[in-house]
Amino acid sequence: PVFATVLALFITLPARAADPRQVDVCVYGGTAAGVIAAVTVAKQGKSVLLIEPGRHLGGMTTGGLGMTDTGNKNAIGGLSRDFYKRLGQTYNTDESWRFEPHAAEKILSDLCAENKVTILLNHRLAGDRTSAVAKQGARIQQIKLEEAGVDETGAPFSSAKPSDPIIVEAKVFIDVTYEGDLLAAAKVSYTVGREAVSQHDESLNGIRAKTPSHQFLIGKVDPFTKPGDPASGLLPLIIATDPGATGAADKRVQAYNFRLCLTKNPDNQIEITPPKGYDPSRYELLARHIESIIASGKTPQLSQFLKIDMMPNGKTDINNNGAVSTDFIGENYAYADGDYAARAKIWKAHQIYIQGLLYFLATSPRLPEKLRADMHAWGWAKDEFTDTAGWPHQLYVREARRMIGRYLITQADCEHKRTVDDSIGMASYNMDSHNCQRIAKNNAAENEGDVQVGPKGPYSVSYRAITPKTDECENLIVPVCVSATHIAYGSVRMEPVFMILGQSAGLAACQSIEEKKPVQNIDIPRLQKQLLEAGQVLELKKPT
Repeated sequence: PVFATVLALFITLPARAADPRQVDVCVYGGTAAGVIAAVTVAKQGKSVLLIEPGRHLGGMTTGGLGMTDTGNKNAIGGLSRDFYKRLGQTYNTDESWRFEPHAAEKILSDLCAENKVTILLNHRLAGDRTSAVAKQGARIQQIKLEEAGVDETGAPFSSAKPSDPIIVEAKVFIDVTYEGDLLAAAKVSYTVGREAVSQHDESLNGIRAKTPSHQFLIGKVDPFTKPGDPASGLLPLIIATDPGATGAADKRVQAYNFRLCLTKNPDNQIEITPPKGYDPSRYELLARHIESIIASGKTPQLSQFLKIDMMPNGKTDINNNGAVSTDFIGENYAYADGDYAARAKIWKAHQIYIQGLLYFLATSPRLPEKLRADMHAWGWAKDEFTDTAGWPHQLYVREARRMIGRYLITQADCEHKRTVDDSIGMASYNMDSHNCQRIAKNNAAENEGDVQVGPKGPYSVSYRAITPKTDECENLIVPVCVSATHIAYGSVRMEPVFMILGQSAGLAACQSIEEKKPVQNIDIPRLQKQLLEAGQVLELKKPT
């Protein structure tokens, strides 16, 4: 029903358009933030087109991430909070912060239908992306789209389908992709990777001296193909011997994975089977890790390798946990700036790795029988991701490009060492980075890069952080790949915050059109007044 609703909206737009499609606002990316941005524009009476390269709306919110990373819920307002209230209606409660993928997708699809948002699925920036954006001076005039698609497993096609391009003209564009493709194609400055500790005086940035969490904490694990012999080479899943200088900048990116929806209900299960080309030797590091736990006198538990959070109706949101888990550490460095072929290859590699990991846990004779039985009890939820046999439609791109905008959110913002007067919403989650590399250090496997440090409380996000420098582009707003350092982005990058910023971006786009000003020059007090009227939370007073 959800897919049918989206499809009905999709077919209202011609598959071919000889003339440019003209709208007030073009929203590129059907993430949850993209839906909220488009709905916001429609509520203001402006024409809007929502473009999604895949065939589902919602990004990670509908792609398996049902265990919401909330931080302080008091900082979540506006349409973002309304979304979780609607989920509460689904489950007969006031609000629901845990939910099934299909429930989230239905609500986002309903929001689009209620507000008559026109949706174009399966389309992306054409060609190499760089030539898909036409600018006049500092303004985007139009973008060119090509028809995309996915295979039977949900993996994106590396090449476009043979079809005529679609041209879209708009007064304002909003990039709500996780990758920042539109901002990059528009020649807006951005960065990828970690800044040095010294660059912005951030103690938590750069290459870490110590990584205490999601680490090999129980027993040393030999990293070499032939134990004890460095000359034999490194095991699969270990990528280097030199982590780099402590505190230095690098281009490494925190690990990606998929969030998995499994169930133990035999009537709603699809069996976990090995991926094509499954090779158990790829998981030798995991086997040795488990053997080291046993050697220490402890009994390995499935929860040490998978973070299993229960969702309604007996389903899960499974995330990474421990030293070797669903994070495919070090295998995503080329993703942010990669072309479609490179990204498709990385997407597929993550899928194969995780499917193989689950199968290894369920079947390997190297593992204790109880551990195998515990894993074997789970299967893919048959009634979720029905067009891909239970496999999520969204790779968890935790971080890719980050815009270099007019204001850079840093660790100082999270720690309340500075404040802003142009708040458009709040963030409050941990400064959270997953591991960035797995190395051989002192003849043992070691993970590097995980950080989990809470902010000093909710902090305001500056409007300048979602807008480019004026001379680079004056009609583009970027509420997902915001202007933030690696460690600050780790706090901002949560789905409720993206939706908050999506609503703020939608209102700002409409205001830019009404005031006939670049997005950088709109009347901020007017925007803040509209946001407050819409229920957005711009600041929280500290208790006295």
